[in-house]
Amino acid sequence: MTAMRRAGAALWSGARGFLARHPAARQSLTAGTLMAVGDVVSQQLVERKGLRGHSVRRTLKMMTIGFCFVGPVVGGWYKVLDQLVPGSTKTVALKKMLLDQGGFAPCFLGCFLGVAGAMNGLSAAENWAKLKRDYTDALVTNYYIWPAVQIANFYFIPLNHRLAVVQCVAIVWNAYLSWKANQLG
Repeated sequence: MTAMRRAGAALWSGARGFLARHPAARQSLTAGTLMAVGDVVSQQLVERKGLRGHSVRRTLKMMTIGFCFVGPVVGGWYKVLDQLVPGSTKTVALKKMLLDQGGFAPCFLGCFLGVAGAMNGLSAAENWAKLKRDYTDALVTNYYIWPAVQIANFYFIPLNHRLAVVQCVAIVWNAYLSWKANQLG
């Protein structure tokens, strides 16, 4: 094995160890990475911008929102939810989904759209107008996707993997959110 390979293997091993010891960092890294993937999907497959029209700056903004907002907030919510409703029966999974979708999702979605608007440089008035225009549509779309996903997530998936599962499913959702958050007018 060459020195470069050994160094790379040591770096990878160290990173894996760090992420195993720090689940919050793992959740933020996962959320940021998958928010970026969702934005790339949005720009390339939904908006069909092509490589020349791709906004790397927008992808970096969405990734930052994932690292700094989505990962910590959703990861923390899952911990709180597990304390509020302990267990993993079908009834518990249903209760968690109802709390998640009835309480957390509406608040989180409004905050996400507000954070994205601020990151896009909207004034408070512009951000409020965009939020009033887009919120209901985004929340209804949320309810088409997430209740079934969350019941399965809460029933089958251990707490420390829930954010990753949600974020993998959410690549399509993140593409939608990126498109919604970055629509003008």
